Amino acid sequence: MYYSSYLQLDKILDAQHLESDKVGKHAHDEMLFIVIHQAYELWFKQILFEVKSIHEIFSPPSINDNDPGIAIAVRRMNRVVEILRVLVHQIDILETMTPQDFLEFRDLLRPASGFQSVQFKELESILGLKMEQRHGQQYYTSQLNQNDLHHIQSVSEQVTLLTLLDQWLSRMPYFDQPDLWEGGDFWQTYRTVYGDTLRPEEKNNLEGFDQLFMQEIEGHSLSLRARRNALLITLYRDAPIFQNPYRVINHLLDIDELLATWRWRHMNMVHRMIGMRSGTGGSTGKGYLREAAMKHYVFGAFAEMNSFMVNRSLLPSLPEALNQSLSFRS
Repeated sequence: MYYSSYLQLDKILDAQHLESDKVGKHAHDEMLFIVIHQAYELWFKQILFEVKSIHEIFSPPSINDNDPGIAIAVRRMNRVVEILRVLVHQIDILETMTPQDFLEFRDLLRPASGFQSVQFKELESILGLKMEQRHGQQYYTSQLNQNDLHHIQSVSEQVTLLTLLDQWLSRMPYFDQPDLWEGGDFWQTYRTVYGDTLRPEEKNNLEGFDQLFMQEIEGHSLSLRARRNALLITLYRDAPIFQNPYRVINHLLDIDELLATWRWRHMNMVHRMIGMRSGTGGSTGKGYLREAAMKHYVFGAFAEMNSFMVNRSLLPSLPEALNQSLSFRS
């Protein structure tokens, strides 16, 4: 095997053709623009490769958390996180191009736009971003060709990673045993402890606690059992059997934060490059990107739970029988 043959460099390195050269008006920075966006699409491909494998790990109706599958999912989630850090940093390279450098070839791109990145749309859908959550729904698929449109519509009908994680969290059995608790109910005990930590101006937080952890919420991205178990995993994450589930939840927050960071960096870069002009694909440019950045959090439910945590020193002690079940001895 030869290096260039294995990597098919003849195809990759012959994939940068400047539109400005085709019309006889060479724009030097168009090469950077093409390479950066090709690199993005290659990284999107790798992220999708990892996310689809994580999706498969969480697909079975029963998962033994002591099996290596969850640990593998954690490592692959961490890889996705590190790739997203690279994607954010790549904007620094793109910003070495000045607005006038961009204007030399910008009109030649129309109506092509990053909004037509099918891989990014697929990633958002697989993770769990629903159509009703999107900003500018009427515009979401309007710029796609028929093949890409059919593909995205097909992906949007599949079970999302967020749904699989909800089902996985809902199956955790440990705190559904009232006889383990002296008061018969962990949640009443914890509610009292949490309420005692609130300052006078925060007392309304108890209403939020009751809504989130004492009842089902129609349309919420996580079921009551999943919300409860996610909070418990976070609170008691030092228990051996909770360590990998906690890493799963933490990486979901990393992914949401980095995708949001990438969107905000993209928005600010667009503002820097074209001000308030519309995008090449016909969007409102900065305005659209700002609203999408605000709305397109997939795993916000996990961040919401952090409003209802208490210090380790205040956590209710776990009954010995429950401690035993949370160790690897069981």
